[in-house]
Amino acid sequence: MAPVFEPRPTGLDPTLAFPVKFCLFNIAWTFLAGEITGNVSQVDRVWTFLPVIYSAYWGLYLPLYGNGDNQWFKDQGISPRAALMVLLQVLWSCRLSYNTARRGLFSLRDEDYRWAIFRAKIPSWLFSVFNFGFIALTQNILLFLMALPAHHALFQHDLPLGTPDYVLAFLAVTVLATQFTADNQQHAFQTFKHNRPAQDARLVTSGDVQNDPKPQGQVGSKAWPGARQIWTEEDTQRGFVTKGLWAWSRHPNFLCEQTFWYLQALFPILATTTLSEATDPDKITALWPLVPPLALSALFIASTMFTESISRGKYPGYEAYQSRVGMFSPTDTLWKGLLLRARGELEKINQIVYGNAHGKTE
Repeated sequence: MAPVFEPRPTGLDPTLAFPVKFCLFNIAWTFLAGEITGNVSQVDRVWTFLPVIYSAYWGLYLPLYGNGDNQWFKDQGISPRAALMVLLQVLWSCRLSYNTARRGLFSLRDEDYRWAIFRAKIPSWLFSVFNFGFIALTQNILLFLMALPAHHALFQHDLPLGTPDYVLAFLAVTVLATQFTADNQQHAFQTFKHNRPAQDARLVTSGDVQNDPKPQGQVGSKAWPGARQIWTEEDTQRGFVTKGLWAWSRHPNFLCEQTFWYLQALFPILATTTLSEATDPDKITALWPLVPPLALSALFIASTMFTESISRGKYPGYEAYQSRVGMFSPTDTLWKGLLLRARGELEKINQIVYGNAHGKTE
């Protein structure tokens, strides 16, 4: 049996020392850069890879190069589970970085449109407080927390990969592919909306998120699979996408994002916890890796509510869209449809949301 890692009796766990310092550094520079430049989208530019850096430090760096107080991890070698989690996060990072680049947010001049709207609603000094307390502090801490399940897996070096790991990995890849498709459908619509030709319909594609002011896309035979919807002038007049995955969820990309990090949290949990153990009060602490994705969900719910308040004021049909389609879960969409049918309002709402076609997938 391998020797047990014994942390310092006092002080910070040595495995957390560098990541915590790195997190504090990121809090400082993103806040200062936002205040100096007047552009507070600094965290957005590093969101796509910071969790991977934290996870790779625990999953790869310490087992390969750990020394001093962390020599024990080098002696034990790489945890297969932690390495698998890092690999999946690299795929996550590639997808999100690709989208972020096409949105233009890697450009130092561009800022999330929501910050400009929120900035105009409150005094400048209060926005600076918000910049520090939420944008810089809270979001950077969240990015640190998102990687903590990999830190948990670091201590599971002696537990080989099992069926739960392979199932979770398959689900994670499926979720990323679905999210990529949702982003492509959104960008396809935005490309048509801002660059529509004279004819009523055209095949367009590529991938991005809603409200990108200057989307760049491809057309015709180069369309991404799953994003080859036929857009019409009716879609343009509505102003927001309601086809494909967006017919079943108002934010399918956000649903996938949250799901991915819940799957990450389940890797270390299912490695050691059976279903019966998961409900044992004496072992409930084994579920702590779920805290980061729960915090991420809270962030997404709050930010989505603010985003949708903007959309309601911008698009006359958005309130009908909210009444017909669930914010995240397609199950909510089914229930909303049944409720509207019972009220005799389904056909009217479908006309507003989906148009003459009434279809969800065309």
